[in-house]
Amino acid sequence: MTQAGRTVASSGATGPENPVTGSRAAFVFIIVTVTLDFLAFGIIAPVLPNLIIAFEGGNMAKAAAVTGYFGFAWNLMQFLFLPVLGAWSDRFGRRPVILISCLGLGLDYIFMAMAPSLRWLFVGRLISGITASNVSTAFAYITDITAPAERAKKFGMLGAAFGVGFVVGPAVGGLLGQINLRAPFWAAAVLSLANFFYGLFVLPESLPKERRSESAWHMANPLGSLTLLRSHPELAGLSIVVFLYYLAHQALQNVFVLYTEYRFGWNTKSVGISLALVGVCAVIVSGGMVGPYVKKVGERIGLVTGLLWGVLGFAGFALAWKGWQMLAAIPFIALWGVAGPSVQSLMSQRVDPTSQGKLQGAINSLRALTGMLGPLLFTQVFSAAISPTARIHLPGAPYYLAAALLTCSLVMSVVVTRGVVVAKRAAPA
Repeated sequence: MTQAGRTVASSGATGPENPVTGSRAAFVFIIVTVTLDFLAFGIIAPVLPNLIIAFEGGNMAKAAAVTGYFGFAWNLMQFLFLPVLGAWSDRFGRRPVILISCLGLGLDYIFMAMAPSLRWLFVGRLISGITASNVSTAFAYITDITAPAERAKKFGMLGAAFGVGFVVGPAVGGLLGQINLRAPFWAAAVLSLANFFYGLFVLPESLPKERRSESAWHMANPLGSLTLLRSHPELAGLSIVVFLYYLAHQALQNVFVLYTEYRFGWNTKSVGISLALVGVCAVIVSGGMVGPYVKKVGERIGLVTGLLWGVLGFAGFALAWKGWQMLAAIPFIALWGVAGPSVQSLMSQRVDPTSQGKLQGAINSLRALTGMLGPLLFTQVFSAAISPTARIHLPGAPYYLAAALLTCSLVMSVVVTRGVVVAKRAAPA
């Protein structure tokens, strides 16, 4: 059997010795944890810029620049600490890392709610980027308790949890922000602390001591975790697929408002409704379609077809000249969500059980890295494309770029996964 085949075989089972395998309560808690994390994140999203504006004395231009620094700093902390928490969970277990993160996140929201100045608010945002890094551990927990054949479905349900948080959170935050700009921070704190106390009594440990890594410190850094992605050729190739996937996603969240207001003249209400539609479609696909679809066609086909839908969706955004055409492309963007759980499932099958936390930390570090690069890349492309001095007026340029990135990701995924299939067929029985 090839090295790739041995890796898959060694990591392909959760193991009968794991008492948490199949635990519904444990899985529900992880779903609740991720939902509340992103709900809390979404709750403060509409009011954080306004709070910054208040600290800047109403100077919109300066506040906009500061808001960008806040976003970059948050993603920088994610990039640095996602692999740290993932590696620590491999060494000390998933339960303590998840619970400490929930507690820290709740206390930090209280800190930001009481921040007396912009500097202290910035410090709170840095801490938030660290404590919100429990996402990698949540994915590793799912890997521990789920058989390989079911992982894509479970990862898809986690994706649905992301969607719920981003759909409901901003709406709740907007309503609370009308009462007081700091009220959403208090609400986010209550959610996170409630999550901590709930997990304290419900959440079992998913990683037995005999399956823990003896030493994770050498991997508890971004470069160390990314080294894991180069440990096997197919894993390295899939990591490029993931990087391009996440980078393209930044076009959706960083240019959507600017693009629709500029091209279609949408107001804030129209933008909000359309973003809610994006979230609803994403939840439907991630929560209800990923599992059955991937189970029927397999992770490879799920990855390739998911990326193809993404290419069509972004091309639809770029080509749309009327608002309804933009809305018509949203379901294609939602179907793109099949690719994420599929590639994560493929990658998890190529890492041994003691390194699942480091793998998820590395994957989420890639996401955080694109979170730092993407906002600058796509907003600058959009600015240049609509500039009066531009040789070609092309407002859809950032979405053409996103479609091109996904096309590259699609080609890479076909090549990498085809190589794995050939290796498996060539392996002796």
